[in-house]
Amino acid sequence: MSDLDLLVSVLPDHVRDALAARSDLPGLLEVVIDLGRLPEARFANDAAPLGGREVTEADISHVTGRIGEFGEDNRAGIERTLHRISAIRNRSGRVVGLTLRVGRAVFGTIRIIEDLILTGKSTLLLGRPGVGKTTMLREVARVLADTASKRVVIVDTSNEIAGDGDIPHPSIGGSRRMQVGRPAYQHAVMIEAVENHMPQVIVIDEIGTELEATAARTIAERGVQLVATAHGNTLENLARNPTLSDLIGGIQTVTLGDEEARRRRTQKTVLERRAPPTFDVLVEIQNWNTVAVHDDVASVVDRMLRGVQVAPEIRTLDERGNVSRNRATSLATGGPAGRGTEKRFEPLAAANGDHSPAAGAAARVDSDEGLGESTLSRPTHIMPYGVNKGRLQQVVASSGLAIEIVEDIRSADLLLTTKNYYRRRTAALRSAEQQGKPVYVLRRNTLSQIEQFIKAIARQNGRSQRSTAVLSALSEAEQAIQSVRTGDEDQIELTPQGAYVRHLQHAIADKYGLSSTSTGRDPRRKVVIYR
Repeated sequence: MSDLDLLVSVLPDHVRDALAARSDLPGLLEVVIDLGRLPEARFANDAAPLGGREVTEADISHVTGRIGEFGEDNRAGIERTLHRISAIRNRSGRVVGLTLRVGRAVFGTIRIIEDLILTGKSTLLLGRPGVGKTTMLREVARVLADTASKRVVIVDTSNEIAGDGDIPHPSIGGSRRMQVGRPAYQHAVMIEAVENHMPQVIVIDEIGTELEATAARTIAERGVQLVATAHGNTLENLARNPTLSDLIGGIQTVTLGDEEARRRRTQKTVLERRAPPTFDVLVEIQNWNTVAVHDDVASVVDRMLRGVQVAPEIRTLDERGNVSRNRATSLATGGPAGRGTEKRFEPLAAANGDHSPAAGAAARVDSDEGLGESTLSRPTHIMPYGVNKGRLQQVVASSGLAIEIVEDIRSADLLLTTKNYYRRRTAALRSAEQQGKPVYVLRRNTLSQIEQFIKAIARQNGRSQRSTAVLSALSEAEQAIQSVRTGDEDQIELTPQGAYVRHLQHAIADKYGLSSTSTGRDPRRKVVIYR
């Protein structure tokens, strides 16, 4: 009997029969049983009622009598499986609802970050519920124990990583599993694992309290590699979380002296990182096949607090198991810790793997800049994705430009989408990037934003000298960087430029590990590069 069959077998007969009749059973995510309602099967992109009979107390008792005991976190399991059953109770503590989540061991899920894990650096995984954090964590433990031959101990608070029962599921390989009697004791078991069992690696699911964050720092300071998950979707979420910000070094308010404030060109009161981060690498899991990697957390946090550009590496796993790495750049302006920040996106690098700061630079949507001149030598074919097609057609018609709207990415020159859709990293976006098609991102799906995008194309007429000017500005930035790096100058002010060119100059400084800031007012606003 398979693991999925074991989960189905604990269901009441009428629920089990309705579920068995479905052809998409292998894609089942969870079954929901609530008293007085129809049972429901949930899949990745769908949910369907099971049968026509409401759930009774006898149905709930039928399930609870065939699974393990519920802990203080209202979670139970089925012995030697990875399934998780969570209970909803009424005021008197009686179970009135159950969520039966299917647990699967998926091999190969860490191929996308395997090189990071094998370096021995402590790694933190972030992502929304259901995105695959625990599945990836389980595979991390197996690979480190079996492939890297390391001593791995899993602190398994809710038995989600290695399953219910005293014998762990074989999906964790040669790792050892320590169960936690009560969720509140997780931090104590973490320390016990280090003191009693001499691990080289500790794997932890869901660090969520200040005590657990402190225990994680203690473990890291003893030279043990940590691989863990935490609540939050992005590094910015973690920085704003006072309970967990210690995982990335913590944030404190510092008052600078007058001279230092002038040198930094900041206010006297600034935010700075308090200590070295517990985790060296942070991975934002966007979906099963896409992650954003910050491979130097200390540097990223420092730049973020200075309002400087933070550019994660976007990794995508294709159907053939190949990992592509692209750089998605966001420019933060307006203050530390992301407050009042505005993000602008460049398209991911084309299929040739060009990661230079200027790669695809002409493809950024900006109110001051336009598209590369190569798009004007013939009609431009635009595929809208998540953008209001009627508004786009209206603006194109009134512009009089040679623009055609297409439905297929294969016949498109570019894909136009919105920030919300871009963040979802859907199959359409991945397909465009795999084909080397530029992806343009509107901040909002409004008529004015679409008009600005189309005007950006129109403004390209008569700008044949633009590329030369951009290259000259980038060359000036590179020369200044070399002078600062060799110690000839402490800081160098560049020639005033527009917002687009300044953005590229900041990207080059960031590439060489130097700090940069913009000063002055337009049209005399310019970049200053310093150590």
